[in-house]
Amino acid sequence: MSNINIAIDGPAGAGKSTIARLVAKKLNYIYVDTGAMYRAMALCCIRAGFTADEKEKIEACCSDCTVDIEYVDGEQNVLLNGENVGAFIRTEEVSQMTSAISVYPKVREKLLDLQRNVAKNNSVIMDGRDIGSFVLPDADLKIYLTASVATRAKRRYLEQMEKGLDVKLEEIEKEIEERDYRDMHREIAPLVVADDAVVVDSSDMTIEQVTDKIVRMAQSI
Repeated sequence: MSNINIAIDGPAGAGKSTIARLVAKKLNYIYVDTGAMYRAMALCCIRAGFTADEKEKIEACCSDCTVDIEYVDGEQNVLLNGENVGAFIRTEEVSQMTSAISVYPKVREKLLDLQRNVAKNNSVIMDGRDIGSFVLPDADLKIYLTASVATRAKRRYLEQMEKGLDVKLEEIEKEIEERDYRDMHREIAPLVVADDAVVVDSSDMTIEQVTDKIVRMAQSI
């Protein structure tokens, strides 16, 4: 059987990465976390001391750094210049920088070929903002995973509280709304529902319910 590609798109905080990992494990596919690749680029720029509006410096920084993925016991590690940076790319600072720099063409071009090459040679589940609409337009199954702003903000709030961080729910809601606007209005590959995508609203669904729904759709391909 030929390789199967599944694209999962959606706004920030919809649970794309969590769901994609679980579905990939159940189907024995490779999970490609494109967001983590962008986050690694953002971390590189933060470490270099650049702000999000320094486009030329950011594009030069990203051109000079390397982002790779490796698989250890079925798990994906994201390498920035050979360093496993998984422990450093999930902060709010990195999240905001990621959203800002992902609109820059040279940043996107840097990662696009790698992502498509992985999908060409493997059965994969790839999640992001523009997988079904741009990165893998011929994906066998396209999912647009979403949830209300209130639901996504509450999820993010609880995650941050569990980490012992002092956060305010209202501020998280505002940040999510701003990020949604940026992602949906960026000039290159904005966040959209692909014409042939299946919309899954997880606002009132458990992780297990969403996972099982997507697994059933994949198995019917």
